[in-house]
Amino acid sequence: MNKELFIIDEKASLRSALEKIDANQHGLILTTSPTGAVVGLATDGDIRGGLLAGASLDDCIGQLANPNFVWANQNTSRETLLKKLDHSIRVIPLLNAAQQLTGIVSRDNLPLQVEAKTYSRSRSPVRISFGGGGSDLTHYFNGENGAVINTTISLYSHAILRIRDDEKVIIHSRDLGASLHAENLQNALSQKGAFGLIQAILKLVDPEFGFELFLHSDYPMNSGLGGSAVVSAAMLGCFNQFRHDKWDLHELAELAFQAERLYLGVSGGWQDQYATVFGGFNFMEFRMDQNIVHPLRIHPETLLELEESLILCDTGISHESGDIHQDQREQMKHLNVRQHVQSNVELSYRMRNQLLRGKLLQFGQSLHESWELKRRFSSMISTINLDQIYDNARKCGALGGKLLGAGGGGFFLFYVPSFRKHNVMAHLEDAGLKISPFRFEQEGLQSWTVRECNNHIEIESV
Repeated sequence: MNKELFIIDEKASLRSALEKIDANQHGLILTTSPTGAVVGLATDGDIRGGLLAGASLDDCIGQLANPNFVWANQNTSRETLLKKLDHSIRVIPLLNAAQQLTGIVSRDNLPLQVEAKTYSRSRSPVRISFGGGGSDLTHYFNGENGAVINTTISLYSHAILRIRDDEKVIIHSRDLGASLHAENLQNALSQKGAFGLIQAILKLVDPEFGFELFLHSDYPMNSGLGGSAVVSAAMLGCFNQFRHDKWDLHELAELAFQAERLYLGVSGGWQDQYATVFGGFNFMEFRMDQNIVHPLRIHPETLLELEESLILCDTGISHESGDIHQDQREQMKHLNVRQHVQSNVELSYRMRNQLLRGKLLQFGQSLHESWELKRRFSSMISTINLDQIYDNARKCGALGGKLLGAGGGGFFLFYVPSFRKHNVMAHLEDAGLKISPFRFEQEGLQSWTVRECNNHIEIESV
């Protein structure tokens, strides 16, 4: 739209004003002061009335212009403009801070809002596993079917991603306590340091734009809660928001597995990636042809009682799951170890049925059986210290439990009958261990996009 057809000097003639009105075909003209500020509005009806009252075509248009006209600025909402146009107004001039014309809106010309800058956010939950661990390793279910049972809980990894106008890559990780600055993606991928998992995801995604990425988690690293898969999923969720053809849940889980297992070369299973992406209580079956995630419909009262009967305890002992999985891979060559894993698979089916039927005492006992089987997989899974923590918790009232993740440290999960929980909690805290409150999380990976103008402000340094 040619803005010049809508403005005229306030000292111009009525004849000139009518010529512009005829040219713009909107039935009005805006009068301007010597500074270019719009000071009035005249319609063809105003001019016609003036001529009938004795005005001449050579008189100034400013004499007939109305200084009290309706106008809007760039901050006027689209909703307000629509209401004004729907009420009685045909044309609304858009003016800047200097009252200069920047645009015209009308019933026939109300442009869509220009796409604003956006950023993406995501969060992905950690999982606690109950049974079947070890059977989600490819080198196991290559010969036997694997099955695990797990759920996600209310501890998350969080990610924020925004696209830059240049090729720079900037990453801030509170978990690592470090930042990465690079001129471009290639430079970011070539840097040495603690960003290996993040770099593996970036290599996989191969973004064609510069970006800033912020990462943090609600739980410590190497906790046995599937944290590396959770961070990977959170990152993938953010990048997925900027794709037209978005990855589905299975693809997201597979991409997280690919980055960590194939690109980074860390040994491990499949359940962590599926658990964090899908979320909720799931029974998962692993076969070479396909992995199947079965959501479990557990009665709400059973879930509430189970949630109140579990204690999540941080041992404060860090571990390297990749090393344990590598040792477990070697041990899996022995027939007796494969038989222990197979027994754990069979147990996971029983645990599934116990949950579905609300038999929580049996479920707690099965947790103990699961741990007894698991620590036979490898000598690296438990230690004298960890065994002592577990045995003492059992003496104080825990019915069963297990060390989460690959083993070697991280978090213990205990099942405690209702009237013994205070006693077990007191014992664990007296031993200097930290209890982490949690709730079951029914949602898996969640990601969304936000307009920067709605929820972000740059803060200048002082």
